[in-house]
Amino acid sequence: MKPPAPVKPGVHVFADWDLSDLRDYIDWTPFFRAWELAGNFPAILTDEVVGESASSLYADAQAMLDTIVAEKWLTPRGVAGLWPARRVGDDVVVTASPSRKREGPGVGTRSPPPARPRMARAHPQPPPASGRGEDVRLPMLRQQIAKREGRANMCLADFVDTQDDWFGGFAVGIHGIDDHIARFKADNDDYNDILLKALADRFAEAFAERLHKHVRTDLWGYAPDEQLTNDAMIKEQYRGIRPAPGYPACPDHSLKPILFDLLDAPTATGLELTESFAMFPTAAVSGFYFGHPQAEYFGVARVGRDQLEDYAARRGADLKTAERWLRPNLD
Repeated sequence: MKPPAPVKPGVHVFADWDLSDLRDYIDWTPFFRAWELAGNFPAILTDEVVGESASSLYADAQAMLDTIVAEKWLTPRGVAGLWPARRVGDDVVVTASPSRKREGPGVGTRSPPPARPRMARAHPQPPPASGRGEDVRLPMLRQQIAKREGRANMCLADFVDTQDDWFGGFAVGIHGIDDHIARFKADNDDYNDILLKALADRFAEAFAERLHKHVRTDLWGYAPDEQLTNDAMIKEQYRGIRPAPGYPACPDHSLKPILFDLLDAPTATGLELTESFAMFPTAAVSGFYFGHPQAEYFGVARVGRDQLEDYAARRGADLKTAERWLRPNLD
């Protein structure tokens, strides 16, 4: 059964989400792994091998978080969009929406920081999402692996109906880190430099998690009564997925510019894409929203020559460009 139409369709801009709210959605396990401390939170704090180091690091992180929140070191900026969509083969075809609303829980009253100048982008330009209701095509990739009988090869487009369905996207970023990093570097304080960068990354992931919850319960509203703990959300015990371009179910990073154009993400969030499709500032997350109850994560894995040629045609790109986009997945 496909999800209902969103309660609040269109594009919604969140200029300054409350840091204290995001703090409650931090997943700490990846934080410790970034410091090469193996183990899951909170058990890692009492681990016989790394528990003492992990506990000390966690205490330092909490102290810095107290300062970040109290002194408003960082500014979380985000945008989420929900659009009419349909599936055409292995493509998701989105009808772009003109409405952009500035709103949201935890939005502060300060003006957002100015966006950085656009970075160069080397990619075929998709149709502009300028608000005239034009179609924007997002080609997806399908698994080509041998499975046991009765198991289909999956494609993200499978989670969108052939007519009268909905699809979403988002981008979030954490701004304001540069001055503090410069101060730490001037003091040769490598430890706090790395600690702040790690916490900014955790805030970006927490923002993505928190915004997805807001979409499920309010904007799209297909799960208005959802009551999940942070641990349950970390384990993805909710309906819907938010795969990102460049990840296993959608390995092509070059879809990011299409998503950014749909959201007008540089204007809405101050995020930019480099020529290699990396996001800047680096503490950022972007991706798609699928609300189908059977939507799940998977890996596309290897892409054969036949699908490569088909994908290039669907993207309107030459074969060499498509090969560059999909090189890690090619046979």
